[in-house]
Formats: sequence, C-alpha cells, structure tokens
Amino acid sequence: MQIPVIDLAPYLEFCGKPPNTGEEEFDSELVNLCSEVSRTLKETGALLVKDPRCTAEDNDRFLNMMEKYFEMPDDFKRRQERPQLHYQVGVTPEGVEVPRSLVDAQMQEKLRAMPIELQPSTPTGPDPKWRYMWRVGPRPSNTRFKELNSEPVIPEGFPEWKDTMDSWGYKMISAIEAVAEMAAVGFGLQKDAFTSLMKQGPHLLAPTGSDLRRHSQIGTVFAGYHYDLNFLTIHGRSRFPGLNIWLRDGRKMEVKVPVGCLLIQTGKQIEWMTAGECIAGMHEVVVTERTTDAIKLASQQNRSLWRVSSTLFAHIASDAVLKPLGHFTDSPLACKYPSISAGEYVERELAVINLKGNKGDAS
Repeated sequence: MQIPVIDLAPYLEFCGKPPNTGEEEFDSELVNLCSEVSRTLKETGALLVKDPRCTAEDNDRFLNMMEKYFEMPDDFKRRQERPQLHYQVGVTPEGVEVPRSLVDAQMQEKLRAMPIELQPSTPTGPDPKWRYMWRVGPRPSNTRFKELNSEPVIPEGFPEWKDTMDSWGYKMISAIEAVAEMAAVGFGLQKDAFTSLMKQGPHLLAPTGSDLRRHSQIGTVFAGYHYDLNFLTIHGRSRFPGLNIWLRDGRKMEVKVPVGCLLIQTGKQIEWMTAGECIAGMHEVVVTERTTDAIKLASQQNRSLWRVSSTLFAHIASDAVLKPLGHFTDSPLACKYPSISAGEYVERELAVINLKGNKGDAS
C-alpha cells in the first residue's frame, strides 16, 4: 500500500479567502479531501502532505545546520543538556532515551504474537541517537507544568540557530494545523475541535542525529518500536532512509517521503480525543539496505554522515483536558480514555521512557 500524498493548497486557498457571512461552506471537493485525510490517518496512522509554504529548500537549510551541530564534539553538545527539565529543551545525548518496546511488558507480549516478518527490530538498550528539543510558539504565562514549557537553549557559535529553528518550526506547525482542521472536518467535528486545544501547546521541534560512521550496520536500531505521546508528529524528508511504520491492520512498511513532501504521524493525544477511532501509529528507525546505499553515495559526495530527522511534535496545551470529543463520547471505547490534563499525561509517558529525571539525574 502506498500512503497518498495530500496537496494542502486547495484547502489553504479556501481558508485564505475573506470569510463569507454565516458559516463557511466547503464544496464537495474539499469535503472529500478532508474525508481522505481523516480516513488515511485512521487506517494507516500516517499521511504525506505537500504544503506550498514548506519547501525542500527550507528543509535543506534546517538539515545543513543540524548536521553541523551534531558533528560538534560530544562535550560541546552536552553543554545544552537539561535533564532537570526532563530533556524537554536542549539536547538529549545518545544512550538516554529508552524505547518503549524495551520496558513495556504488554507491548512485548503483543510483539511476540506478531508474525516474524512483521515484527520490529529488537533494540538491545537505549537509543543510540542524539536529539535536540526546541520549543516553537508562545508558551502560557500561567501553567501547572513549568518543566514542559521552559525557555529554549541556544548553543554558542550558531548565530542562525533561533531564526532557522523558529522559521522551520512555525512552517511545520502551520502544516499540522491545516491537517488538524481537515481531520476534524473529516471526523465530523467542528473545524477547530483540535486546533483550539493546540493554542500555546508545548510544541517541540525535535530533530534527531544518528552517527552513521559509527552505526552503519544493517539492523542497527536508532529509535526502537514506539508510538508518539503527542498529538501529531510531522517530519521533513531525511537524507537517509530507515523509517518503518505499522499500518492499523498490522502490515509493516518502509516509508519513502517524496522530495518537497512532509510526513505526518498520529500520536497518542489524537487517539485519546477520537476514543481510539484514530490510533497512535507505531514506528521505528533502523539501518536498512536503502540506508547503506545512501551512506555510500554521501561518502562519495563528501557529505555529512549524520542522519538528521527533521521532526516536530505538535502537542495539545499542557493545561487542556484530553478526553473524547463530540460524538466520540458515545463510542463504546470512550471509557478507555478518561479525562486527564495533557501535561499530566505527558509526564507519565516521559517517566516510562526515562526522560523524566530528577534534578541533575538522567535516570
């Protein structure tokens, strides 16, 4: 199965027109486009989109800077480490984040029941990837979750850092907001059902860096089998392949993101608000034959051998309540998704994957 590519241009053009008096009226083409967004998210947990505001050049500018950063010595990068803030800003060194599949007994049981050819690669310990967390967008002045809404960390010697991070981050959030509106319409909710809860959310531009000079063996697991705890995740195209996803029917597929496109994946928060109609997509990042082919080509062209993922986690606001929305409250599965503040939910999840440490302690 191929994941369809949704062109957001018709929707953006419609939303950019001056509002008419009364309710907005989508024509049948837009209604069908919204339905395709919600159906694809429901069936695959993933979506490819083309957003005219997010160009391949924007993505390249971002990747170039992040490659330069991840190539810096480890002791330089560790100056941006903030374990006391649950690694939710600054750098997370390799060997810290633990894949959920390594610590979740229930998940391990499900994995053993899967046909061997569909099973994910088995991680042997914490992920050997670095990650940088950069807050994008305004934060609330009053919140019960200060650690999830901290000030960003800027490394020395990168004068273009803030502008590059904010520029790419805001563009990707804009794409997420358009998809969130379209999904809401497709699911039969108010257009702003999701986006109204995203305002002042702790959105994170969170690129990963994996050193392919040291970790180039086929089967090396950079990000063990897991779901994302946030609302929706969006990625620009990486220069090195290796992302596998699992469709709702259990099929495993390697994702190929076309040039100029963005990949969106469902997180746990959208699962909560749709009472399981849309479930958090499972995925992993591993070294595959396609990765090694890309490594050889990059070596020949004298390019960086750091695999950078251009990832942004879009969140529901920390103090907003996660619960099934609209008609999803009538779902027979709604009882599995009790009301909880988004911040409390995030903190619980971070504790499981070893990112909610005590002050000065990464354990």
